Parts: sequence; C-alpha cells; structure tokens
Amino acid sequence: MNKNQIICNSVFAVAIIALFVLYFFPYQKKLAEPEVKPVSAEERVPVAYINLDSLLQNYTFAIEANEKLMSKQEDARLKLNTRARSLQSEMVDFQRKIDNNAFLSRERAENEQNRLLKKQQELQDLEAKLTQDIVAENQALNMQLADTLDAFLKEFNADGRYHIIFTNTQRDNILQANPAYDISSEVIEALNSRYNKK
Repeated sequence: MNKNQIICNSVFAVAIIALFVLYFFPYQKKLAEPEVKPVSAEERVPVAYINLDSLLQNYTFAIEANEKLMSKQEDARLKLNTRARSLQSEMVDFQRKIDNNAFLSRERAENEQNRLLKKQQELQDLEAKLTQDIVAENQALNMQLADTLDAFLKEFNADGRYHIIFTNTQRDNILQANPAYDISSEVIEALNSRYNKK
C-alpha cells in the first residue's frame, strides 16, 4: 500500500466512526421551552387575541353559513354537470349524423350546429353566473360575520378591559403569545349563546 492510500483509508475510517457515533448517539441539545407563566390580573396587559380558525370552526352561525354555501356549490355543480352531459350527448349525436350524412340539407346541419353552439354558450354563461352568485354570497356571509363579530366585541369590551383585540389565523399575525391572552373560547361561547337565543 502506498502512503496516499493509507491516508485515504484512515480518513474514511474516521468518517465512518463519526457517522456511527452521530447516528447512534445523536447530539441532543434541547432548546429551553419558554416557560408559560400564568399572568395575574394586575400584570395582564390590556391586549387579547382571538384565534379566527377556532372561531370559524366552533361558532354555530359560521358553521351553518359554511354548510349553506357548500350546499349551494354542490347544487350548482350538479346543475352544470347535468346540462353539460346533455349537451355532450347532443353533440355526439350531431357528429354521428354528420358522419352518416343524415341531414337532408347543409342548411339543416348548420342550423343544428348553431343551436348546439348557442346551447354551449348558454352553459358557459350559466357557469359564470352561478360562480358569481356563490362568490357574492360568500362575500356577503364574510361581511355579515365580520359585522357580527365587530358588534359583539364592542359589547363584550364595553368596560374597556382590552385596549387592543387582535385576530390570529394559523399563527399568521401572532407568532407567539401567552395563552392567557387568548380569549377565543370565551368569545365563541358568548357568540354561540347569543346566536342560539335568536
């Protein structure tokens, strides 16, 4: 063995031993978890946040509105699919007649083709209208939910205990906060109680 080969083999042996040690005895430096200390009423900053995802998943009005919107989307999809299948069937029938020279005149074939094209355009227009209706209804429901939440929070915070109430969506705005400042469950419970009375 030459000198270079001995050096290479030694380096490989050290590397294999290092990998073995790292694999079976991983270096585990545990990061200190931030200690969540309860916050007393005197220490509490007049700030709170609401987890919007929890609100939407647990507020009865939001659940019912979402179900209603999904039902409308399903009905629209069924209506479109039914009409599309009917049109597809008519187009296949038209093509079969063209292939078999079943039309008595060219004019009759053109009239049928124009009728099918018009029907296809009507289907596209219907799809656009149904999509627009669903988007408009979704926006209206979102506005209604926002107005309801805004009106409720004015009443909820009438005593001024919170100077700011944030919203948080999947850790979008608030990356880390003491759970003592999360008023989601309190707000959801009050909103549901209020909604069920209506």
